[in-house]
Amino acid sequence: MTAAGGVAGRLRHTLVDAPGSAGARMRARRWQLVERAFPDLATMSVLDLGGTVEWWRRAPVRPKDVTVLNLFEPGESDEPSVHPVRGDACAATQALATAGAATSYDVVFSNSLLEHVGGHAQRVALAREIRSLAPCHWVQTPYRYFPLEPHWLFPGLQFLPMPARARLAAAWPLAHSRPDSLEDSMAEVQWTELVGVAELRSYFPDSAVHHERIGGLTKSIIAIAGSRSFPAGRD
Repeated sequence: MTAAGGVAGRLRHTLVDAPGSAGARMRARRWQLVERAFPDLATMSVLDLGGTVEWWRRAPVRPKDVTVLNLFEPGESDEPSVHPVRGDACAATQALATAGAATSYDVVFSNSLLEHVGGHAQRVALAREIRSLAPCHWVQTPYRYFPLEPHWLFPGLQFLPMPARARLAAAWPLAHSRPDSLEDSMAEVQWTELVGVAELRSYFPDSAVHHERIGGLTKSIIAIAGSRSFPAGRD
């Protein structure tokens, strides 16, 4: 990493990852919201689509059991209550059955996955899987119209033409990771398609939609089903 990259990496860590950072405070607030939505989470069986084992190890509440399905790196676990499975979340039922995992759960979680699955048809497939695998769900995704694009921390990146997005993503120092080439950068921005409230409602028409806000602006939107605290149709 270059010196500039090192400074930028430290800045991103300070803003997003460090204890006490804005990102850490948002994550703590989100967990409070999870516990409000599902106060019995500790007794529930959970399927996490697109998550990691490590995320649940750090969770302030541990469910009865957790299955983590991730296309690339779900993580490893020797705990009997935590089950990593490698597979496609948009075909989760088949992937779980092939792995010998359960295909029915109390609640499905999906954090920051919906915008990465590859377009509208894949989002429809993911939503179908989520609704069929559990009576309850929590589906969070960054809000398209928040001024700061969350993956690259660049203002308005999501509204630029694709070639400009790729060039900026390749060079912008606050990105989570720097791509090796412009081609890799193009692939990353093509695989990142933020959605708005109307799209989320169309994928989860029977869910409440909660707005996570910073400074009065919506940063993320969450479809929540099966929660008495968030009745269907609420916004």
